[in-house]
Amino acid sequence: MESTLRPVVVVGAAVALTLLVGWIGDRILRSVDARHPETPLWDLLRRCRLPSQVVLLTALLRGAYHAAHVEDAHAAAIGQALTLVLIAASGWLLVRVAAAVIDSSYARYAATAHSVPKIRRLRTQLTLIQRVLTAIVSVIAVASMLFTFPEMRTVGASVLASAGIIGIVAGVAAQSTLSNLFAGLQIAFGDMVRIGDTVVVDGEWGEVEEITLTYLSVRTWDERRITMPVSYFTSKPFENWSRGDPRMTGVVLLHLDHAAPIDLMRKRLLEILEQAAEWDHRAWGLVVLDSTPTTIQVRALATAKDAGDIFTLRCIVREQLIDWLRTDHPYALPRVSVRLEEDPPPTPSP
Repeated sequence: MESTLRPVVVVGAAVALTLLVGWIGDRILRSVDARHPETPLWDLLRRCRLPSQVVLLTALLRGAYHAAHVEDAHAAAIGQALTLVLIAASGWLLVRVAAAVIDSSYARYAATAHSVPKIRRLRTQLTLIQRVLTAIVSVIAVASMLFTFPEMRTVGASVLASAGIIGIVAGVAAQSTLSNLFAGLQIAFGDMVRIGDTVVVDGEWGEVEEITLTYLSVRTWDERRITMPVSYFTSKPFENWSRGDPRMTGVVLLHLDHAAPIDLMRKRLLEILEQAAEWDHRAWGLVVLDSTPTTIQVRALATAKDAGDIFTLRCIVREQLIDWLRTDHPYALPRVSVRLEEDPPPTPSP
C-alpha cells in the first residue's frame, strides 16, 4: 500500500506546489502590469505561465522522484524521461520569454515613433532576430537531449574530433541554405526591403508580407502569394517603391489624333485631379511626348502619397480623359484612314 501511495503523494505535492507558484506569479504580473500600463511586457510575460509551470513541475519531479521509492528497473527510465522533458520545457520557456521581450520592445517603439519606414524596419529586424533565437535554442535543446544518452556522448566525441571535415562537407552541401540564411540577415540589417514595403519583382507588383531566414513572401494586388528565396533580393535588382519617401509620380500615356485640343485637355486634367482624393497636389502636367504620321503621344502626369493611390489615380485620369474626349471631342481619338480600291475597268473583248 505504501509503495503505491508514496508516488501519488509525491506527484500530487509537486502538482499542487506548481499550481500555487503559477497562481502567485500570475497575480504578481497582473499587479505590476496594472502599475505600469505604458509597457506591455508584464502582460506578455503572462503567456509564459504554461511553459514555466511545466519547467517547475518537471524539476520538482526530477529532484523528488527518488523519494517515491520507484523500483530500480523503472527509476532510470523515469529519470531520463523527466530530464528530456525538462530540457524541452526550458527551451520552450526561453523562446516564450524572448518573444515577449521582442514584442514589448516593438510595441513601445511603434507607439512613440512617427516614421512608418523606421517602424517597418524595426519590425523586420525583430522578426528575424526572433527566428534566429528560436532556431539557436531549438538546436541547443535537441543537442542537449541527445547528449543525455551515453551512446550519443561517444558519437559526439568522434564528431567533434572530425569537425573540420564535417564542416567543409556540410558547408558545400548546404551552400544554398547558408546563402539564404546570410541573405536574410543582410536584408534585416541592411534595410533593403522590409515587411509592408511595396515591391516589383519579376514584373509582379505586390506588398512584402513575410520575411524569414530563407524565403520572402510577396502578396500581389490580386491576392496571390509569391514566395522567393531571400538571396534573390541580394543578388538581383528589384524595385522598392516604399524605400525612403513613399510618394510617387504616375504617368498616363494616350495616343490621339493630331487635331486633339491639348490646351483643353490640360484644363480637363486639372479638373479631374481636383476632384480626386488620391491626388496630393504636389505636381501635375500634360505634354505631347512624340508624334507619328498618324497619331501623337500625350503624357498626363500626377502625383500621390503612395503606390496604392497612384495606381488608382492613373486609372481615374485615363478613364475620365478618354470619356471626355469621346463625348466632347470625338475627332481627337485616333482614326485609321482607309481607301476603297476601285474595280478594275472591264477588259474589251477582241
